[in-house]
Amino acid sequence: MPMFKKSLLILLVLALAVLGGTMYGYYREQQTIALDPAVIEQAEAKRTVTVYVCGEVKKPGLVTLTEGQRVADAVNAVGGVIETADIDHINMAALLEDGMQVRVPLRIGGAEERSKSAGTGKNAEGQINLNTATEKELQELPGIGPAMSARIIEYREEHGDFQNIEDVKQVRGIGNAKFEKLKDKVTI
Repeated sequence: MPMFKKSLLILLVLALAVLGGTMYGYYREQQTIALDPAVIEQAEAKRTVTVYVCGEVKKPGLVTLTEGQRVADAVNAVGGVIETADIDHINMAALLEDGMQVRVPLRIGGAEERSKSAGTGKNAEGQINLNTATEKELQELPGIGPAMSARIIEYREEHGDFQNIEDVKQVRGIGNAKFEKLKDKVTI
């Protein structure tokens, strides 16, 4: 019987060692898993975006900001806008993306002139103003449907007013052929 007790004791010690090792390994694994999300959050928090801010701002240039900031933050980082800026035609709430250009447009005409032209997108000759026309008015143009008129307005909001009628070709979906059909029917 003493031999049986020794064997049982050795078996019990081995079982406790295996159980202890298993528990220790599980504990270490849980600690590692708990630390991983914190490391990932720190890495994400340090991401930056670099944008170029130009137009009617005090100090145009490159600005590096943290990811998730808005156009207004980039404009403020270069000293803000100057008195000739047209802040009604730039989306200050848009999220910044790395490598983008933020152009603050020049205000054309006084407030009275803008309010008169904002009422209609057509001039006396019946031409449609690309800078003031509504989606419905833009759809009167040949080859411009609801999707294309929405793209024109989206482009106008992101980049400011069109400086000449050829700028409308920068809108995705408007090429030379479509431009030729509508160039005599539009103005800025």
